[in-house]
Amino acid sequence: MSRYRVSMDIGGTFTDVVAYDEATGKYVAGKASTTPHDLTEGVFAALDQVVASPAEIGFTVHGTTQGLNAFLQRRGEKILLLATQGAGDIYHIARGNRLRLYDIHYRKPQPLVPRGDIVEIGGRLNYAGEELEPLDENAIRASARRVKDEGFGAIAVAFLFSYLNPAHELRAGEILAEELNGVSVSLSHRVAREWREYERTSSAVVDAYIAPVVRRYLERLETEMQSRGLSVPLHVMQSSGGIVTAQSARDLSLQTLLSGPVGGTMGGAALARLLDRPNLICIDMGGTSFDVSLVVDGKPDVASETTFEGFPLLMSVVNIHTIGAGGGSLAYSEAGGLRVGPQSAGADPGPASYGRGGDRPTVTDANLVLGRVDPAAFAGGRMTLDREAAERAVGTLATELGLGAVALAEGICDVINAKMAQAIRTLTVEKGIEPRDFALVAFGGAGPMHAVFLARELGIREVIVPPFPGAFSAWGMLETEIRKDFSRTYYTPLSALDHADLARTLGELEREGFTSLEDEGITRATGRVAHAVDVRYVGQEYTLTIPLASATEPREPNFDKAVADRFHAAHDTRFGHANPGAPVEFVVVRSMALGDLGRIDPVRQNGGSDASFPSTTAEVTFGRRAQPTTMMQRADLPVGSEIDGPAIVSEPTATTVVPPGATLRVDPFGSLVIAAGKEL
Repeated sequence: MSRYRVSMDIGGTFTDVVAYDEATGKYVAGKASTTPHDLTEGVFAALDQVVASPAEIGFTVHGTTQGLNAFLQRRGEKILLLATQGAGDIYHIARGNRLRLYDIHYRKPQPLVPRGDIVEIGGRLNYAGEELEPLDENAIRASARRVKDEGFGAIAVAFLFSYLNPAHELRAGEILAEELNGVSVSLSHRVAREWREYERTSSAVVDAYIAPVVRRYLERLETEMQSRGLSVPLHVMQSSGGIVTAQSARDLSLQTLLSGPVGGTMGGAALARLLDRPNLICIDMGGTSFDVSLVVDGKPDVASETTFEGFPLLMSVVNIHTIGAGGGSLAYSEAGGLRVGPQSAGADPGPASYGRGGDRPTVTDANLVLGRVDPAAFAGGRMTLDREAAERAVGTLATELGLGAVALAEGICDVINAKMAQAIRTLTVEKGIEPRDFALVAFGGAGPMHAVFLARELGIREVIVPPFPGAFSAWGMLETEIRKDFSRTYYTPLSALDHADLARTLGELEREGFTSLEDEGITRATGRVAHAVDVRYVGQEYTLTIPLASATEPREPNFDKAVADRFHAAHDTRFGHANPGAPVEFVVVRSMALGDLGRIDPVRQNGGSDASFPSTTAEVTFGRRAQPTTMMQRADLPVGSEIDGPAIVSEPTATTVVPPGATLRVDPFGSLVIAAGKEL
């Protein structure tokens, strides 16, 4: 009998699994070390802790970092890029703008395809998508022979104006499929059907670069799950915050690039709805990285394009800022000063306290030396930390820097906190957003340990630690829905808009959206299609995405004024100013096909009359001095409990630190809500 809804999230250090038992209405979380040599081992090690057999799973979703890791580590496939004759240098010329004007060390990113692996193909369309010259099919077949002879693992096809008329790209794809068996082919109009030839080419290249790696991994995981009894489709998290079936993810691998980190943002959106806190800063601190994202007005902050490692990507993506800061971040001496990260001890050997051969101090070791981690309760008691090993590692570096071990341990935490606070400012202050207007949601195995210190640094008054914080990204994946994105370039001044034509275009996208939902098993009764348009002032380069009420809204008499007013208001919110008298223009229309798979909101609980709970007292260092600190297990805290800091709350997936001057209470949904207060 299928009774579990399960999500699986692979991190750099740990793999998390969350299961909702529909029979009991309860959640359970499992955690296992990530196994870089074979990620499926870590997945099943965590899954076995929460589900007896995959046959009991009625719904499952997976967040994968396979594509991201292949991209970051430059171990993707060797690519052959097919470009329009005369335009073969587009990918290497890129853009001439300098994002860091005064950085004398700036270098353009090394292209993923060397110039010698770009083949120019005859055939040309004009600016309107009309054929000027037929496709040179013989050149396509010659390219296929080169793929066989030189061992290319993937092909990217990016022809001029294919976003208007994809006929040449589609024919090239047909020929390549005839000539080659099993070689991945990425067509630019399928990856990103938008103008700007360099950005579209870059998106197609990255898709081709990671596609074989992602497909092999998903095929193996899906096959292994099915062999163990899974009878339902495996779903995969997308960078947009929605999910699709594994088959769709294999067809468009680019959308899985940020598959893992966005689960936490979607969990934040669900938390905003539950707790009636529309504006949240979500921080996910794991063993390797620190991710920051926003929930604004109850919705995740999603962009229609991004730049990753210097490469532009045209795709819907949750805005996430990531730095190398986690529990495994290494502390070291450089030029006589203390540095922390971005290098990480990872899962193997891990921090010195893991007892796996690591001997260099990490953030986890520093917290252990300070007494902020219960060594016997770490990871739910499945791993006992070695405090003596942590003290030796920290002590060795402390001697090198002329400090005491405890002083250095707190210094390590101070340095990593400063780096993480700056990462939050990058996504807020630098974009005109005031962090004080937000609550801070802390998750990841290490996030709740550092959250209050970050809140104080930024002037944030409230910190929320949700249930299962170490597996919150996995929990968030259970709270999202099917999402397929579609776009069409639609460049026109608002003053010259053909309202009937825009309505027809939106209607076509809506039909395409509903058809795509049917492929995901979603009917019209449980699906919907939302629409938006990218708008800008005439003469501007960048756009804002403005939602539309429906596909038929352009036919309404006051449409021009309504959409212009929305744009001016959005511009004022985003940039602090607007110019209502200036002309505006449309650039791209967008449609999002969304399918409801159901979600399970936690049950609101009433607090009892007895607020007592078991606890112990230990010496923990805050502000360079040891202080008596209340130690407790989160499972023992009843709803309504209030605790003054200093206090340490341990649970199987994380540790929450409540420093002096802060106050914690348990809300009706089981979240720990901490008033940050001031440092004493």
